[in-house]
Amino acid sequence: MNRAIAKILIVLGVSGILVSTASAQQFINVLTGGTSGIYYPIGVALSGIYSKAVPEAKSTVQATKASVENLNLLQVGRGEVALTLGDSLSAAWAGNKEAGFKAPLKKLRGISAMYTNYIQIVARADSGIKTLADIKGKRVSVGAPKSGTELNARAVFSAAGLKYADFSKVEYLPYAESVELLKNRQIDVTLQSAGLGNPALRDVAAAMDVVFVPVPADVISKIGDAAYVSGTIPAGTYKGQNAPVPTASVVNFLVTHEGVSADVVYRMTKGMYQSLDQLAAAHAAAKGVKLENAARSMPIPLHPGAEKYYREVGLIK
Repeated sequence: MNRAIAKILIVLGVSGILVSTASAQQFINVLTGGTSGIYYPIGVALSGIYSKAVPEAKSTVQATKASVENLNLLQVGRGEVALTLGDSLSAAWAGNKEAGFKAPLKKLRGISAMYTNYIQIVARADSGIKTLADIKGKRVSVGAPKSGTELNARAVFSAAGLKYADFSKVEYLPYAESVELLKNRQIDVTLQSAGLGNPALRDVAAAMDVVFVPVPADVISKIGDAAYVSGTIPAGTYKGQNAPVPTASVVNFLVTHEGVSADVVYRMTKGMYQSLDQLAAAHAAAKGVKLENAARSMPIPLHPGAEKYYREVGLIK
Protein backbone atom coordinates (compact mmCIF):
# COMPACT_ATOMS: atom_id res chain seq x y z
CA MET A 1 0.00 0.00 0.00
CA ASN A 2 2.81 2.42 0.91
CA ARG A 3 4.58 1.69 -2.37
CA ALA A 4 1.37 2.32 -4.33
CA ILE A 5 0.83 5.63 -2.57
CA ALA A 6 4.43 6.60 -3.21
CA LYS A 7 4.05 5.88 -6.93
CA ILE A 8 0.89 7.98 -7.08
CA LEU A 9 2.65 10.85 -5.32
CA ILE A 10 5.59 10.64 -7.72
CA VAL A 11 3.25 10.66 -10.73
CA LEU A 12 1.33 13.61 -9.31
CA GLY A 13 4.58 15.41 -8.62
CA VAL A 14 5.90 14.89 -12.14
CA SER A 15 2.53 15.93 -13.58
CA GLY A 16 2.64 19.06 -11.47
CA ILE A 17 6.08 19.93 -12.81
CA LEU A 18 4.91 19.37 -16.37
CA VAL A 19 1.77 21.46 -15.86
CA SER A 20 3.84 24.20 -14.23
CA THR A 21 6.36 24.20 -17.09
CA ALA A 22 3.62 24.21 -19.70
CA SER A 23 1.85 27.05 -17.94
CA ALA A 24 5.03 29.11 -17.96
CA GLN A 25 5.10 28.83 -21.73
CA GLN A 26 1.44 29.64 -22.33
CA PHE A 27 1.67 33.42 -22.57
CA ILE A 28 2.57 35.79 -25.40
CA ASN A 29 2.32 39.31 -23.98
CA VAL A 30 2.56 41.93 -26.74
CA LEU A 31 4.01 45.24 -25.49
CA THR A 32 2.71 48.18 -27.49
CA GLY A 33 2.29 51.88 -26.63
CA GLY A 34 -0.51 54.28 -25.68
CA THR A 35 -3.99 53.39 -26.85
CA SER A 36 -4.20 56.57 -28.96
CA GLY A 37 -1.12 55.64 -31.00
CA ILE A 38 -0.43 53.13 -33.77
CA TYR A 39 1.52 50.52 -31.81
CA TYR A 40 -1.61 49.56 -29.87
CA PRO A 41 -3.95 48.59 -32.76
CA ILE A 42 -1.08 46.82 -34.51
CA GLY A 43 -0.33 44.99 -31.26
CA VAL A 44 -3.97 43.93 -31.02
CA ALA A 45 -3.78 42.57 -34.57
CA LEU A 46 -0.54 40.73 -33.80
CA SER A 47 -2.14 39.19 -30.73
CA GLY A 48 -4.96 37.83 -32.86
CA ILE A 49 -2.47 36.42 -35.37
CA TYR A 50 -0.43 34.78 -32.60
CA SER A 51 -3.55 33.19 -31.11
CA LYS A 52 -3.97 31.25 -34.36
CA ALA A 53 -0.27 30.63 -35.03
CA VAL A 54 0.43 29.43 -31.47
CA PRO A 55 -3.00 28.16 -30.35
CA GLU A 56 -1.73 26.64 -27.11
CA ALA A 57 -0.61 30.08 -25.91
CA LYS A 58 -2.71 32.82 -24.35
CA SER A 59 -1.92 36.00 -26.26
CA THR A 60 -2.47 39.36 -24.54
CA VAL A 61 -1.84 43.03 -25.32
CA GLN A 62 -0.34 45.55 -22.90
CA ALA A 63 -0.53 49.32 -23.34
CA THR A 64 2.77 50.95 -22.31
CA LYS A 65 4.82 54.12 -22.72
CA ALA A 66 6.21 52.45 -25.86
CA SER A 67 9.81 51.90 -27.02
CA VAL A 68 12.01 52.46 -23.97
CA GLU A 69 9.64 50.88 -21.47
CA ASN A 70 8.96 47.97 -23.84
CA LEU A 71 12.64 47.12 -24.20
CA ASN A 72 13.31 47.31 -20.46
CA LEU A 73 10.30 45.05 -19.83
CA LEU A 74 11.50 42.51 -22.41
CA GLN A 75 14.95 42.38 -20.82
CA VAL A 76 13.46 41.23 -17.50
CA GLY A 77 11.00 38.82 -19.13
CA ARG A 78 7.85 40.84 -18.51
CA GLY A 79 6.68 40.42 -22.08
CA GLU A 80 7.45 38.22 -25.06
CA VAL A 81 7.09 40.60 -28.03
CA ALA A 82 7.37 44.38 -28.38
CA LEU A 83 7.29 47.19 -30.90
CA THR A 84 10.07 49.76 -30.75
CA LEU A 85 11.75 52.54 -32.67
CA GLY A 86 15.09 51.70 -34.26
CA ASP A 87 17.10 54.39 -32.47
CA SER A 88 15.73 53.25 -29.09
CA LEU A 89 16.67 49.67 -29.96
CA SER A 90 20.24 50.67 -30.79
CA ALA A 91 20.45 52.66 -27.55
CA ALA A 92 19.14 49.68 -25.55
CA TRP A 93 21.70 47.29 -27.04
CA ALA A 94 24.48 49.77 -26.25
CA GLY A 95 23.16 50.55 -22.75
CA ASN A 96 22.74 54.29 -23.33
CA LYS A 97 21.87 55.65 -19.88
CA GLU A 98 20.69 59.01 -21.21
CA ALA A 99 18.17 57.18 -23.37
CA GLY A 100 16.79 55.29 -20.36
CA PHE A 101 18.87 52.09 -20.31
CA LYS A 102 20.96 51.50 -17.18
CA ALA A 103 22.98 48.72 -18.82
CA PRO A 104 23.20 47.02 -22.23
CA LEU A 105 20.08 44.93 -22.85
CA LYS A 106 21.80 41.89 -24.31
CA LYS A 107 18.83 39.50 -23.98
CA LEU A 108 16.98 41.31 -26.77
CA ARG A 109 16.57 39.55 -30.11
CA GLY A 110 15.10 40.80 -33.37
CA ILE A 111 12.05 39.45 -35.18
CA SER A 112 11.41 41.89 -38.01
CA ALA A 113 11.70 45.42 -39.30
CA MET A 114 8.19 46.88 -39.46
CA TYR A 115 6.80 50.14 -40.83
CA THR A 116 8.38 53.60 -40.73
CA ASN A 117 7.73 56.29 -38.13
CA TYR A 118 7.68 59.90 -39.26
CA ILE A 119 8.62 62.81 -37.00
CA GLN A 120 5.40 64.84 -37.24
CA ILE A 121 5.64 68.31 -35.74
CA VAL A 122 2.22 69.96 -35.61
CA ALA A 123 1.54 73.55 -34.52
CA ARG A 124 -1.58 75.65 -34.21
CA ALA A 125 -1.97 77.68 -37.40
CA ASP A 126 -2.25 80.90 -35.37
CA SER A 127 0.95 80.23 -33.42
CA GLY A 128 3.20 81.80 -36.05
CA ILE A 129 5.28 78.62 -36.21
CA LYS A 130 6.42 77.61 -39.70
CA THR A 131 10.00 76.42 -39.14
CA LEU A 132 11.93 74.65 -36.39
CA ALA A 133 13.55 77.97 -35.44
CA ASP A 134 10.09 79.44 -34.82
CA ILE A 135 9.48 76.96 -31.99
CA LYS A 136 11.96 78.78 -29.75
CA GLY A 137 10.09 80.43 -26.89
CA LYS A 138 6.92 78.39 -27.53
CA ARG A 139 5.04 75.81 -25.45
CA VAL A 140 5.86 72.28 -26.61
CA SER A 141 4.77 68.71 -25.86
CA VAL A 142 7.52 66.19 -26.62
CA GLY A 143 5.97 62.82 -25.68
CA ALA A 144 6.05 60.73 -22.51
CA PRO A 145 9.36 61.02 -20.58
CA LYS A 146 12.10 58.97 -22.26
CA SER A 147 9.62 57.39 -24.66
CA GLY A 148 10.76 56.77 -28.21
CA THR A 149 8.97 59.95 -29.25
CA GLU A 150 10.74 61.98 -26.60
CA LEU A 151 14.13 60.59 -27.64
CA ASN A 152 13.28 61.60 -31.22
CA ALA A 153 12.33 65.07 -30.01
CA ARG A 154 15.66 65.51 -28.23
CA ALA A 155 17.56 64.37 -31.32
CA VAL A 156 15.69 66.57 -33.81
CA PHE A 157 15.63 69.70 -31.68
CA SER A 158 19.30 69.33 -30.77
CA ALA A 159 20.25 68.97 -34.45
CA ALA A 160 18.26 72.14 -35.13
CA GLY A 161 20.23 74.01 -32.46
CA LEU A 162 17.42 73.94 -29.90
CA LYS A 163 17.27 72.61 -26.34
CA TYR A 164 14.35 72.24 -23.98
CA ALA A 165 15.47 75.32 -22.03
CA ASP A 166 14.76 77.36 -25.20
CA PHE A 167 11.02 76.65 -24.90
CA SER A 168 8.71 78.59 -22.59
CA LYS A 169 7.08 75.35 -21.47
CA VAL A 170 7.75 71.64 -22.02
CA GLU A 171 5.06 69.02 -21.50
CA TYR A 172 5.91 65.30 -21.41
CA LEU A 173 2.65 63.78 -22.60
CA PRO A 174 1.49 60.96 -24.92
CA TYR A 175 -0.26 61.59 -28.24
CA ALA A 176 -3.87 62.06 -27.16
CA GLU A 177 -3.09 64.23 -24.14
CA SER A 178 -0.79 66.43 -26.23
CA VAL A 179 -3.52 66.94 -28.82
CA GLU A 180 -6.04 67.92 -26.14
CA LEU A 181 -3.66 70.61 -24.85
CA LEU A 182 -3.17 71.84 -28.42
CA LYS A 183 -6.94 72.07 -29.00
CA ASN A 184 -7.36 73.89 -25.67
CA ARG A 185 -4.60 76.38 -26.59
CA GLN A 186 -2.49 75.27 -23.62
CA ILE A 187 0.48 74.45 -25.88
CA ASP A 188 1.58 75.73 -29.29
CA VAL A 189 3.13 72.65 -30.86
CA THR A 190 3.42 68.89 -30.40
CA LEU A 191 6.07 66.54 -31.80
CA GLN A 192 4.80 63.03 -32.42
CA SER A 193 6.83 60.14 -33.81
CA ALA A 194 4.33 57.80 -35.43
CA GLY A 195 3.20 56.13 -38.60
CA LEU A 196 1.31 58.17 -41.17
CA GLY A 197 -2.32 58.76 -40.30
CA ASN A 198 -1.73 58.81 -36.54
CA PRO A 199 -5.27 58.92 -34.97
CA ALA A 200 -4.37 61.71 -32.53
CA LEU A 201 -3.10 63.93 -35.35
CA ARG A 202 -6.12 63.12 -37.51
CA ASP A 203 -8.22 64.28 -34.58
CA VAL A 204 -6.51 67.63 -34.12
CA ALA A 205 -6.30 68.33 -37.87
CA ALA A 206 -10.05 67.76 -38.14
CA ALA A 207 -10.78 69.95 -35.13
CA MET A 208 -8.68 73.03 -35.90
CA ASP A 209 -6.32 74.65 -38.40
CA VAL A 210 -2.77 73.34 -37.96
CA VAL A 211 0.54 73.52 -39.78
CA PHE A 212 3.08 70.72 -40.20
CA VAL A 213 6.63 71.92 -39.52
CA PRO A 214 9.27 70.48 -41.90
CA VAL A 215 12.51 68.87 -40.75
CA PRO A 216 15.08 69.72 -43.47
CA ALA A 217 17.65 67.23 -44.73
CA ASP A 218 20.55 69.25 -43.32
CA VAL A 219 19.05 68.95 -39.81
CA ILE A 220 18.63 65.19 -40.24
CA SER A 221 22.29 64.83 -41.25
CA LYS A 222 23.34 66.63 -38.05
CA ILE A 223 21.57 64.08 -35.83
CA GLY A 224 24.48 61.72 -36.43
CA ASP A 225 22.46 58.51 -36.10
CA ALA A 226 22.01 56.17 -39.05
CA ALA A 227 18.53 55.29 -37.76
CA TYR A 228 17.31 58.72 -38.92
CA VAL A 229 16.70 59.17 -42.64
CA SER A 230 14.79 61.65 -44.77
CA GLY A 231 11.12 60.99 -45.34
CA THR A 232 7.99 62.77 -46.55
CA ILE A 233 4.49 63.14 -45.15
CA PRO A 234 2.47 62.95 -48.40
CA ALA A 235 -0.01 65.71 -49.20
CA GLY A 236 -3.49 64.90 -47.97
CA THR A 237 -2.38 62.61 -45.16
CA TYR A 238 -4.27 64.89 -42.78
CA LYS A 239 -7.14 67.33 -43.27
CA GLY A 240 -5.87 70.70 -44.46
CA GLN A 241 -2.38 69.38 -45.18
CA ASN A 242 -2.33 70.19 -48.88
CA ALA A 243 1.40 69.91 -49.60
CA PRO A 244 4.00 67.22 -48.89
CA VAL A 245 6.10 67.86 -45.78
CA PRO A 246 9.77 66.77 -45.65
CA THR A 247 10.76 65.32 -42.30
CA ALA A 248 12.89 62.74 -40.51
CA SER A 249 11.85 59.10 -40.37
CA VAL A 250 12.87 56.11 -38.23
CA VAL A 251 12.10 52.42 -38.84
CA ASN A 252 10.14 50.47 -36.23
CA PHE A 253 11.11 46.95 -35.23
CA LEU A 254 9.36 43.95 -33.73
CA VAL A 255 11.56 42.35 -31.08
CA THR A 256 11.56 39.59 -28.48
CA HIS A 257 14.07 38.17 -26.00
CA GLU A 258 16.31 35.12 -25.96
CA GLY A 259 14.09 33.27 -23.46
CA VAL A 260 11.27 32.78 -25.98
CA SER A 261 11.64 29.44 -27.76
CA ALA A 262 12.77 29.23 -31.37
CA ASP A 263 9.64 27.25 -32.27
CA VAL A 264 7.29 29.90 -30.87
CA VAL A 265 9.13 32.77 -32.56
CA TYR A 266 9.23 30.83 -35.84
CA ARG A 267 5.46 30.34 -35.74
CA MET A 268 4.82 33.96 -34.73
CA THR A 269 7.00 35.24 -37.57
CA LYS A 270 5.45 32.92 -40.14
CA GLY A 271 1.97 33.74 -38.88
CA MET A 272 2.54 37.47 -39.22
CA TYR A 273 3.87 37.31 -42.76
CA GLN A 274 1.03 35.05 -43.81
CA SER A 275 -1.47 37.54 -42.33
CA LEU A 276 -0.24 40.92 -43.56
CA ASP A 277 -3.75 41.81 -44.75
CA GLN A 278 -5.01 41.40 -41.18
CA LEU A 279 -2.18 43.58 -39.93
CA ALA A 280 -2.87 46.30 -42.51
CA ALA A 281 -6.57 46.24 -41.61
CA ALA A 282 -5.61 47.29 -38.07
CA HIS A 283 -3.91 50.45 -39.34
CA ALA A 284 -2.81 51.72 -42.76
CA ALA A 285 0.75 52.26 -41.47
CA ALA A 286 1.17 48.47 -41.34
CA LYS A 287 1.00 48.38 -45.13
CA GLY A 288 4.66 49.34 -44.86
CA VAL A 289 5.55 45.94 -43.40
CA LYS A 290 7.30 44.05 -46.22
CA LEU A 291 8.98 40.63 -46.08
CA GLU A 292 11.86 41.82 -48.27
CA ASN A 293 12.75 44.42 -45.61
CA ALA A 294 12.32 42.13 -42.60
CA ALA A 295 15.98 41.55 -41.74
CA ARG A 296 17.42 44.82 -43.07
CA SER A 297 19.24 47.21 -40.75
CA MET A 298 18.43 45.09 -37.68
CA PRO A 299 20.58 46.66 -34.91
CA ILE A 300 20.49 43.52 -32.71
CA PRO A 301 20.92 39.78 -33.43
CA LEU A 302 17.99 38.02 -35.06
CA HIS A 303 16.17 35.48 -32.91
CA PRO A 304 16.92 31.94 -34.21
CA GLY A 305 13.19 31.34 -34.73
CA ALA A 306 12.83 34.35 -37.02
CA GLU A 307 16.06 33.45 -38.81
CA LYS A 308 14.71 29.95 -39.48
CA TYR A 309 11.63 31.38 -41.19
CA TYR A 310 13.66 33.82 -43.29
CA ARG A 311 15.95 31.03 -44.46
CA GLU A 312 12.91 28.89 -45.26
CA VAL A 313 11.48 31.59 -47.57
CA GLY A 314 14.87 32.41 -49.11
CA LEU A 315 15.28 35.84 -47.56
CA ILE A 316 18.50 34.76 -45.86
CA LYS A 317 20.85 32.38 -47.64
